[in-house]
Amino acid sequence: MKLSLVQYNPAWENKESNKEKILSLLTDNCRSSLIIFPEMSLTGFTMKAGKYAEDLKESSFYFFSKIAQEYGADVLCGIIEKSGNAFYNTLLYIDSKGELKDTYRKIHPSSYSSEDKNYTAGSSPVITSISGWKTGLSICYDLRFPELYRKYGKERVSLIVNIANWPDTRIEHWRTLLKARAIENQCYVAGVNRTGTDPKLTYIGYSSVFDPMGKELVTLHKDEGIISAEISGDYVDEVRTKLPFLNDMVLI
Repeated sequence: MKLSLVQYNPAWENKESNKEKILSLLTDNCRSSLIIFPEMSLTGFTMKAGKYAEDLKESSFYFFSKIAQEYGADVLCGIIEKSGNAFYNTLLYIDSKGELKDTYRKIHPSSYSSEDKNYTAGSSPVITSISGWKTGLSICYDLRFPELYRKYGKERVSLIVNIANWPDTRIEHWRTLLKARAIENQCYVAGVNRTGTDPKLTYIGYSSVFDPMGKELVTLHKDEGIISAEISGDYVDEVRTKLPFLNDMVLI
């Protein structure tokens, strides 16, 4: 399967400008099985949940649904979801026909950034099938909590995705944790970060794909752009057969 990771500098809290920027970045070169966008794809990491929240099937969904259909690809993107009186930092999985297939609500809103005061925590890990790939979903700060990913490893996912707005001051944590999640769960890990600045933070990207042995297949530092990687289900099986470490897991 071919993955395309879209890294860009979103205009702060400006959905329409960000739609235009995304469309300008997308080209025939990103025709892949799966296109992945960063966390809160159209707003940046805003704490104004009430102002920018949408129902699952409002304008943001339809924008990414159209991209999925036009490029014939599954899409993973981030929105601010309104559900009743609650707001969630949510990842959408939209299939190549433009249909909403699954959602993941961020389980670990960050207390350090007061995200936990503005967003309700999700309650469940989500494993979904993307082009036949058993895939575990996650968002940004989740990456610091290996117990979520061990649940995915126990279920033998072949791909883990993390969409993020991860700042430059802790970028080595991002890179190390992505690699660790790949090694410990013997699967591919795709991490999609943003670049640029918002009113408080600076971001330097490093969107990356790691293979089941922890090898970095592609990465993009600082620049806006799209990077792609081919991943192989046979290679996941090969690693897990030769090194059957997951069989020895006992505490999860």
